[in-house]
Amino acid sequence: MRRLWLIFAQAVTVSVAVLFVLNTLKPEWLRNATPAAVVAILEAPAGAERGPAAGSYAPAAQQSMPAVVHIFTSKAGRSQRHPLFDDPVFRHFFGERPENDPSQRESGLGSGVIVSPDGYVLTNNHVIETADAIEIALNDGRKFAAKLIGRDPETDLAVLRIASDAVLPAITFSATDSLAVGDVVLAIGNPFGVGQTVTMGIVSALGRSQLGINTFENYIQTDAAINPGNSGGALVDSAGHLVGINTAIYSRSGGSLGIGFAIPVSIARSVLEQIVATGEVVRGWVGVEIQDLTPELAESFGYRDAVGALIAGVLRGSPADRGGVRPGDVLIALDGQSVRDPRAMLDMVAALPPGKSAVFRVRRGAEELDLTVDVGRRPIPAANR
Repeated sequence: MRRLWLIFAQAVTVSVAVLFVLNTLKPEWLRNATPAAVVAILEAPAGAERGPAAGSYAPAAQQSMPAVVHIFTSKAGRSQRHPLFDDPVFRHFFGERPENDPSQRESGLGSGVIVSPDGYVLTNNHVIETADAIEIALNDGRKFAAKLIGRDPETDLAVLRIASDAVLPAITFSATDSLAVGDVVLAIGNPFGVGQTVTMGIVSALGRSQLGINTFENYIQTDAAINPGNSGGALVDSAGHLVGINTAIYSRSGGSLGIGFAIPVSIARSVLEQIVATGEVVRGWVGVEIQDLTPELAESFGYRDAVGALIAGVLRGSPADRGGVRPGDVLIALDGQSVRDPRAMLDMVAALPPGKSAVFRVRRGAEELDLTVDVGRRPIPAANR
């Protein structure tokens, strides 16, 4: 019995010694010898085609993303002159300092949309209005210097052009007035400069105006996240077609609160075509100041309804003044088309070509008069020259 015990003890000692040596010199042998735990994993076959998931908007995003570009702007910065540089003794020892150091430049960023294979790019005017150098980066990494073709501050739109030997990816425009409240839309742009980003939302409202953003306002409102850097980017529908140019947000913090605004494609297209053709946007003008005809004002004038645009003032010597329009008149129709409110009047007059004679039907007291007005050209506001 004692002999068996000695044999067992020696076997254990030898086994422990062998394990110690193996663990020290060849630890991988012990790891390979340990059976690995098996986890059951389901994997799609290699090369299997994957279609878009139900409810996915990946095809719309993939179709429109190549046409949305990043816009980088720069301008010479102005540095404040230190009073010491006005001291002749100081200038004698340290030399003159230039008023503007060319190495100091201010930069900005935004987004744009390639709207033609020829290289025309739509963006917001506020993205490029102060820039003296503009660079456009495509989604595939290519970069181009951009030329300003023209801009329209009153709608906050601008047209750029880039030159490329290769055909550029251009977005497809949606049919005019194809949107409805509740439609799904995607906002594509370069928020905060992080890179191309797609956010999803719905059309919250159409025809938003009187926001104080621009002179001509007819915005699409959406809850798709729009942030700084998205300006000038694309708002597309579920088919990937352009329905608007992202322009502004309502926010107290600077970030998205789910209230964003985009310029409808109908306005963007009209501005684009005029700028490409002539380098500017020409609008009609008659020289009146207008305001809402509220129910209270309508009652004070003795009118049964509050339809039309109240003429609050007429510029002396303007087309309206020469045509006989007077303060207090209510414009109810223009060339036979009903005028619902001041915004409708502003848009209708702006659409008239300068030099055209238009018939203004106005209410003046108990009378309705037809006045012929020779439309003038809308002047560019001094702040936008």
